[in-house]
Parts: sequence; structure tokens; C-alpha cells
Amino acid sequence: MKMFPRLFKILALTLVALLNLAPAQAVQLVVWDTQLQTKLGFGESVGGKLNLQLVTDYSGPVIALFSRDDSEKNSYPGLMPRYSGQLKGGVLTLEDGGSSQTIGKFLAPYKLVPALQNTIKTFSLPGLKTTPATPAKDNGNGNGNGNGKGK
Repeated sequence: MKMFPRLFKILALTLVALLNLAPAQAVQLVVWDTQLQTKLGFGESVGGKLNLQLVTDYSGPVIALFSRDDSEKNSYPGLMPRYSGQLKGGVLTLEDGGSSQTIGKFLAPYKLVPALQNTIKTFSLPGLKTTPATPAKDNGNGNGNGNGKGK
């Protein structure tokens, strides 16, 4: 009968050890153009890696949005939900505290390593723009609407 408490203790210690070895909580990253019209990247953490897909045919300012579900509220302390940055040729840099950092340096304090999978295609959702809007033609009336009505 004395064997059961010992077996229970071993199982409990094994469970605690396995829980301590569990991967870090998941976080998601979505990269958008500054107008939040075109999705330029997506990533999700698995263990200590952030599997990240970024377009390579875009160059310009971006907004990076990080999300966590309710069970992960205390994970990644200090990680804000929104950052400004730049995406150029598939290379993402984010602005944090007035300095610009590559995504690898940015994620290092959170013990995440980016695993980049660059793509040429932009990501799109129904109802969102997939190409940048072209400016209106100027018809000479000074308003740029091209309809000749002046308004």
C-alpha cells in the first residue's frame, strides 16, 4: 500500500516537469499597409519560433499587429498590440522606443526567433484592396477628381 503514494508523487513530478517544458504561449502577427487595406504578412508562434510569411514585392511603411487570446494575457510582458515599421524586399523592421529594429532583434527579448517564408503574393481578404489605389487624374480644374465639375 505504501507504493501508491510514491507512484502518485512520481507521476505528479513528471507532470510538473512536462508542463515546464511546454512551448511558449502562441502569439500572432499580422502586417498591414498603413491604411489597413492590404495584408502584407502573417505569422504565428510555435514553440520558440515565429513562422512568418512576408511579401517581397512591397516597399514602404507598415503597421504590425500582435494578438494573443485571453489565456495568453500574461505572456510576452511588454509586447504592445501595435507597432509601426517598414517592409522592404521581405525585410521587416519595427519601431520600438524610437529605434528601428529588425524583426529578429525585436523578438529576441520574448525568446522568439523568426522563421521567414517570403512570398511574392499579397494576402487579401474579401472587400479589401489588393493593389494600391491610383491617384485621381487632374483635369485642370484643380480638384483632381477628373469629372470637370469642380466639386
